[in-house]
Amino acid sequence: MTRLGVDYIDVYRPARLDPQVPIEETVGAIARLVEEGYVRYIGLSEVGVETLRRAASVHPISDLQIEYSLISRGIETRILPACRALGIGISAYGVLSRGLISGHWRAGAAGGGDFRAHSPRFQGEALEHNLALVERLRQLAEGCGLTPAQLAIAWVAAQGSDVVALVGARRLDRLSEALGAVDTRLDHATLEALDTAFPPGIAVGERYAPAQMSMLDSERG
Repeated sequence: MTRLGVDYIDVYRPARLDPQVPIEETVGAIARLVEEGYVRYIGLSEVGVETLRRAASVHPISDLQIEYSLISRGIETRILPACRALGIGISAYGVLSRGLISGHWRAGAAGGGDFRAHSPRFQGEALEHNLALVERLRQLAEGCGLTPAQLAIAWVAAQGSDVVALVGARRLDRLSEALGAVDTRLDHATLEALDTAFPPGIAVGERYAPAQMSMLDSERG
């Protein structure tokens, strides 16, 4: 706390589940920090339904940080309903699928040190398929007077007041573009068109390499 220069931490969120430590112990330890006034709320990241329920039985969980976008809709089957039943909000990261659906990505853009150079969704035929999806998104966005990135961000924000879209940007122009989606409200027809064009499972390729996917508790529901 001293090094951070704060009196308390608003949300304490372990980045990943430690399979060697029961979630009850992790949440219990943070709960003691809440009782002592060092932490206000407890969050979790990339965990599945059973882990959420076990964690919430120890202490209320304020939010779940998890990937959610037009082409990463896996949480809608079990995780999102469970979060709503437990009163847990969603902090959605990857809303542009690591730039894939931003409208700016091009084949061959990832250098050797770039995570996306090894991501299944950015490889070969999978990338060709996924970039074709972006062209569908671009057409819909133009009809709304938006960029593909703005429409993708607005769609996530439209999924409920309990869903917050987390957006990162390395360039000022990309940040300005993302902020242009803040006041956008999508009408019912546009949301229906997006749901039709981007049903769950439409993307080709996993979000991470196989070894990384096996480490995600959220992939087990």
